[in-house]
Formats: sequence, structure tokens, C-alpha cells
Amino acid sequence: MLDLTPLTSVTSVDGRYAAKTASLRPIFSEYGLIYRRVIVEVRWFQMLAEQQVLPALPKLSAQAGTYLDQLLNDFNEKSALQVKAIEATTNHDVKAVEYYLKEEFSKNPELAAHTEFIHFACTSEDINNLAYGLMLKDARDQIIVPQLLELRNKLAEMAVKHADLAMLSRTHGQTASPTTLGKEMANVAARLDRQIKQLRQQDILGKINGAVGNFNAHVVACPNNDWLQLSADFVGSLGLEWNAYTTQIEPHDYMAELFAAVERAQTIQIDLARDIWGYISLGYFSQSLVAGEIGSSTMPHKVNPIDFENAEGNLGVSNALLAHLSAKLPISRWQRDLTDSTVLRTMGTAFGHSLIAWASLMKGLNKLRVNPDRLAEDLDNSWEILAEPIQTVMRLHGIENPYEQLKELTRGKSINAEVLENFITELDLPDSVKQPLSELTPSAYVGNAAQLARSLTNFSSNE
Repeated sequence: MLDLTPLTSVTSVDGRYAAKTASLRPIFSEYGLIYRRVIVEVRWFQMLAEQQVLPALPKLSAQAGTYLDQLLNDFNEKSALQVKAIEATTNHDVKAVEYYLKEEFSKNPELAAHTEFIHFACTSEDINNLAYGLMLKDARDQIIVPQLLELRNKLAEMAVKHADLAMLSRTHGQTASPTTLGKEMANVAARLDRQIKQLRQQDILGKINGAVGNFNAHVVACPNNDWLQLSADFVGSLGLEWNAYTTQIEPHDYMAELFAAVERAQTIQIDLARDIWGYISLGYFSQSLVAGEIGSSTMPHKVNPIDFENAEGNLGVSNALLAHLSAKLPISRWQRDLTDSTVLRTMGTAFGHSLIAWASLMKGLNKLRVNPDRLAEDLDNSWEILAEPIQTVMRLHGIENPYEQLKELTRGKSINAEVLENFITELDLPDSVKQPLSELTPSAYVGNAAQLARSLTNFSSNE
């Protein structure tokens, strides 16, 4: 049997693209999940002791507290392998963490006397839901939002740089009123702004309330404790939002909301990748050459837009997984079934494809080189687009059937500056109106596009 390496990995996330997804390993790997389970178990034990919740569990000495903190700080792959070795016997992943901690507690005389208070009154999902919450919080704050901001800021940079560069628009694939290249980049940046804002504001929830969410065992064991407040305080101490109303599992609605926001951000990126692909095909962009890189195995001249194609493909795979997670996770048979546990383990795969896509998109954007001559050429061959402003001015001055007149003049016909000049000359308009119309060119007909491109930060939710 082959050893597991990036070369022999079944998935591209850990294989071909392993270098691009390495930052996810401390979070979404089996190690990452085990480590966060250990954090939850240790912090719950510490809280029970600190708050004097249980008569038989006294406050910990400073030395014992330091020991536990060091236990978390020193946790590594070897530690996780110890947990997995225990799991091979227990066949239960969370119980394996509990037994691992009992072994570690036994090395400290003070803690050794209180090992039965590890995992006190907890169901496995009390630990798991909080561990997954910590994973998602770390992923959002350390990776997802920063990388989306990097992409957004690259587009904003392009928006300002090319704010004045006129570009022919295409609606339904046909020539349309011009825009500027910068404004088109600003459009995408502004769309990403909204999704980034929602991701930042997304609550990440957690619960620690027992087998079916009612603190049943807690109340029987220690009826005088305010378990609701203790639970809320503990979840909050982990940096998560407390959810008071759950079954055995936290219902995962927040996960669906978070995944949907990432999915929307990635749909915007697919839209961008396809548009850039098209603009490269039109010659609006060229791509900087990379020494030694081959575009086609048989056509030496080609420089294919592979970064945008790679991004589009991986964004699609990620979105498919995120959509399934969003649809599946909020559904549970009665108080608990294990289907959520199964699919939660694919979060890393979904975000792995995200990281691959985002890296490709950034690489592609950084390789783009604008071709102003090609942009100008397209505009100069599209004088028919000035039918819109001419007929609008005609409406303003009460000339009858302006749309129909311009339709007769331009539809399906080759139009140039001379044809439009002759048409304008014959219009019953003051010279003060005709003059600016006669001087209008396709490249100058961009409205407030440049202003909007430069004003992007004024409307941003992420500055």
C-alpha cells in the first residue's frame, strides 16, 4: 500500500494543491478537531472548579491551573496520536479525549484526585459543537475573511487605477453603453463588501446543556446551581454566542448562514472569473508570461486563462459542498442523529477548494495586463451606442418618436461618426444642444463611471 503523501492523496485538496491549503490543516484536520475538543474539556473543568459549582471539586491551585494551561499550550501531533490510540479501543472519539485527559491529570497529584469531573454532565455534542464553533471562528477570522479582503482590495486597487479607462459594455452579448474598466472592478469589490460584512457579523453559536438540551443531569446532581447562567458564561468565555434552545445538538442554523455567505461570495467570484475570461478572449487583457510555462501541448502561441478556469472549477466544487452543508446541517431526526457528524467533516474539503480558487484568482488578476488600444478600437467601432444619449436628449426637447428614429437609423446597420453627425445636424434642436451631441464620442460616453470607481471606499463596509 502506498504511503500517504501529496503525491498519493486521494483528494486534490491534500494532493496536487496541498501547498495552497496548508493553512487549513491546524483548523480542519482531525488534529484540529481533537485539539479543540481538549480545549473545551479542560476549560469546562476549570470553570467548574473556579465557580465552585460542585461541592467535591475545590478551586484549583495556581500550580494546577498552570499545569492545565501548559497542557493546552504543549498539545501537538504526538498528543493527538495518543488520543487516536485510545479511540482505537473505545471506538468513540470524544470519550477518547476524556480518557486522554484522565491520563494527563493523573500526572499531577492535585488533579489526579478529581479526574471524574472531566466531562462532567456533558454529552459528546456539548464538546463537539463547541469544538466546531472554535474551528469555524478561527477559520473565519484567520483565513476566510482576510483572504476575501485581499481579493476585494486587489479589485479596489484595479478600480482606482483604471477608473478613467473607457470600455465597451455588452448586454446580452451585444454592444451597449460604455463603462470604464475601473467601474467594472468596483462593481465586484462592492458586492464582495456585503458578503464580507455579513461574515464578520455572523454569530457563531454554542451550547453546553446535556443530553437533550434541558440540563437534566445537571439539575438532579446540583439543583441549586444556575445552570443556564453557567452555561451562557462558559460558552461566552470561548468567544462564542450562547444558544439556550437546542436538542442534543446545536441546530447548526448559524453554520448554514455562514456557509451561505461564503457561497454567495464565491458565486460573485465565479461571475468575475467568467467575465475576465471573456475580456481576455476579446483582447482587453493580455497575461504576463511566465518563463518555462506552456499554454498548450500542441499550439505554442497560446497563453490560456487557466488561473480563471481553475478558480471557476474549484469555486463550483466548494459551492456544491457548502450548499449541501447549508441544506443538511439544520435538519436532525428528532433530538439527534449522526448525519450531521458525518457531513461536518467535509468542511475542510469545502474550504480547501475555496483556498485553491482564491489563490488562482489572485494569481490570474496579478498576471493581467490591460490593452488600452484594443479597448479603444472596440469603442471606435461602436458609434451606434450613442443612439441612447441622442434619443434621450430628443425626448427632453419634445421631438416626437426619438426612439423609433434612432432605431431606424442604427439597428442592424454600420454606423460611424459621420452618419451620426448628419443625423444630429437635421434635428430641430438649438445649436447649444447640438454642439455637445456632435462632440460626443463612444469613449467619452461613460457617465459617472469614473467617479463611482474612485468613490468605492466611500460606500465600503470594510474600511
